[in-house]
Formats: sequence, C-alpha cells, structure tokens
Amino acid sequence: MEQHPWIPSLTREQVEKMLRVIGVEKIEDLFSDIPSSIKLSCEQWESLDIGLKRPVSEVEAKRIISEKLSRNKKLKTPPFMGGGVYPHYVPPLVKYIISRGEFLTAYTPYQAEISQGLMQALFEYQSLMAELLEMDVVNASMYDWGSATAEAVLMAVRVNKGRKKIILPENMNPLHKQVVEAYTYPHGVKLVTTPYNRETGGVDLEELKKLVDGETAAVYLQYPNFFGVVEADAKAIGEIAHEKGALFITGVYPVALGLLKSPGELGADIAVGEGQPLGLGLNYGGPYLGIFATRYDMNLIRQMPGRIIGLAESYRGERGFAMVLQTREQHIRREKATSNICTNEALMAIAAAVYLSMLGKNGLVKLAEINYYRAHYAWSRMKSIGLEVELFKYDFFNEFPVSFNKHGVKYSLVHEELLKRDIHGGLYIGNYYPELGETALYAFTELHFKEDIDLLVNTLSEILSKR
Repeated sequence: MEQHPWIPSLTREQVEKMLRVIGVEKIEDLFSDIPSSIKLSCEQWESLDIGLKRPVSEVEAKRIISEKLSRNKKLKTPPFMGGGVYPHYVPPLVKYIISRGEFLTAYTPYQAEISQGLMQALFEYQSLMAELLEMDVVNASMYDWGSATAEAVLMAVRVNKGRKKIILPENMNPLHKQVVEAYTYPHGVKLVTTPYNRETGGVDLEELKKLVDGETAAVYLQYPNFFGVVEADAKAIGEIAHEKGALFITGVYPVALGLLKSPGELGADIAVGEGQPLGLGLNYGGPYLGIFATRYDMNLIRQMPGRIIGLAESYRGERGFAMVLQTREQHIRREKATSNICTNEALMAIAAAVYLSMLGKNGLVKLAEINYYRAHYAWSRMKSIGLEVELFKYDFFNEFPVSFNKHGVKYSLVHEELLKRDIHGGLYIGNYYPELGETALYAFTELHFKEDIDLLVNTLSEILSKR
C-alpha cells in the first residue's frame, strides 16, 4: 500500500498498525458507506484540479493565506451600515477574558458541581441585563435578535392559548420578520402587519387599533425601529395590546437604553434584542447574542425558551448556582419542550457581561449620548449638501434613512463610487420599502469621528455633483 501524499508525517507501517487496531484492512474501508460511483480513487485525487494540486507545508500555507488576505480592501473609516448590527468599539479586556480556557472551552453547564464558574458568569449576565432592561427574568441565552423575536412570538401563542394572531409593525427589521415567518410557519401562526405612519415613521396607532382584537396573542414593537426612529407612542402601543388581553413584546437596541425608556418602563411583557453592540464586534455576521427577558409572571417564565441560571443555597448554607429552568427538548419530552434551541451563546453572554461591567451605568449613558449626537451631526451635514434626510418627523437614535430620489441616481451607483474611495456606505432599503425609492439607512457610532463623518459627506457631495 502506497502512502498517500496528503497524509503527513506517517510511515506505511504506522498507518497499517492504526488500521489493525481499529479493525479494518485499508483506509478505503473507512468510507465504505459512500457509494463507489461518487468516490474518487487515489489516482483521481492526485489529478484533482484544486488548490496547488500538491501538499503544502504549514509555513507555505500561511504565506499563501497572508498574501490573499492582503488583497482585502482597507476602508478609510468604519462602515456606515447599520440595520441591526453596528460597528462598536470592543475593549481588549473583553476579548482577553473570554479567551481564557475556563470560558472559551466551557459549553453547557449540565453538571452543576463542576460548572459553578460558568454558571456564576451567566448569572451575572442575567442580572446585568435585567437591570438594563428593567425586566425581572432574563435567560442565557438566544442566538440573535431575529431568533429571539421568533421565540417570543411562539411563547406568546403558548401563553395566550387559543390565540394565533401576531401583530408585527411594518417598520421592524425586515430580516427579523423573515426569521419570524420561518419559525412560525409550521405552527399555523397568523402574522399581520400594521403600517407605519409615512409622516412620523412610527407605528400608525389608528391602524393598529383596528387590527388588535380578541384573537391577538401579542403585539411586537421594535424600539428604536428599523428606520432608527424612536417610537414616541411606544407606551400607548403596549396599552392597546393589553386592552385586548394581548402580550406586548419589545425588541430593543441595548445601547439606546442609555438614553431611552427601558422595556420594563414601557410596560413590556417580553423584551428581546441584540447583544452584538455589547462587546461582540461585527464578527462577519456572527456569532451574536439574542437577548430574552420577561416580567415576573410564572405563566410567562415557565414558557421561556432556553435556560435560566439561578442562585441557590446548599443544605450547609453555602452559595451555589444551578439551572433552575431548562424546558428544552434535550431535558424533557420533546412534545412538552418550549423550544428546540439546542445550544446557547454563553461565551457571547459573558462578553456582554464584561462589557457592561466595564462601562457601568454612567458609561452606557455616555456611549448612548455619543451615538445620538454623532448621528445628528451627520444628519445636519447631509442636509446641508442638499440630501433628503427629513423623511420622518419623529426623533431618531443613531441611524436614519437618506433619500437620493431627487438627485435622479440609483443608490447602487453611489455606493459603488464610495467603495472606490474606500468608504462603505449605508444599507440600501428600497428593496424592503419600495415606496421610499432610492433610499439607504446610514448608522453612526462612537467609532465614527467628526473627520470620518465630514469625509463621508464631502465624498457624497463630490459624487452627486459629478452625476
């Protein structure tokens, strides 16, 4: 038997010895369950047109990868695209702590007696998040904002038995809406969209009142909404839901809570959101952290997905931590499980806990103020060069839509010109909201300095003047 060139550092005798130990005659026997019609022979492997068509050493592979990575475009500023995830500063301490072995390699804390450290960290996350949201019970944890929203919708249907109608606002994140549609489709949930007011950008209260009825299980509100607009009538929306016996679900951008009213203050029954801004970075789209919380009501708590870490006491009076709720299909009969979420974002939850601990209450307020004022500075600068930014009358947090309709140019062309100048523009939303035409959503955070915003605005002015 010839040694295959892609198996490094092994002699033929060593390979044969390993095969004898595991009870097979040749390497091909390990893949006997694969039909021969779709398998490649050793001769075919050697002539396969992939890569360099030869084995490479680690040092050579590293050089090849480094060369390819060097071709990546390096932006002059952080990207100006929001729409659910945002470029925020991640302190090195956050990355250092979650890279420690006891956190990085820990998984589900099934055995309480050997998982006290991990469970304490998750308990601290729950406590910090409960204080931020002003909600009573927080789980640890969901995948992301979209899946947390979908789980909240399914939970509302379970709590409000016999009701299958869910009201979703038209001005919610359309990607989150797609996730909700996918999750709820097998359950026969009726999703009804309530329109937004074209003048304010907020939910149209009169239209909402027409839709909420005795069949409604819950009303969802994104706060701030997808346009960055702060819903001035957020509390009234919750009251409309409660008047008909429906639950009120709020989806929040946690950084905004440094300035805005919390879900608890708004009267939310369930609060969801995205933990990505809390020390996680953009991460090429993940992993992220789904926030999920409820008020203290056992009918709600017992229907929560995922798990809850609680503080307990031993018979000797010692403090300890335990999973006090874990109604998942891995622990009880599948038909009785509240959720099919099979893992959790424990490492991301710990990162969020570290981040919030570093900032503290005053730090979070300061961060929110920076995001708010830099976005408003960008809004005024864009308005000064003739861009249409006054689409809605309600105030906004750190992002707002910019229309290019009156300039008679497709936003895709503007975006391409920005990229040529090493600037990543906003998120085009005309495909989600055709009535807005050539409109993009621009977001600004603490990473966008005044000179970055000025560079963006001056570049847009230059591009539009040439058009």
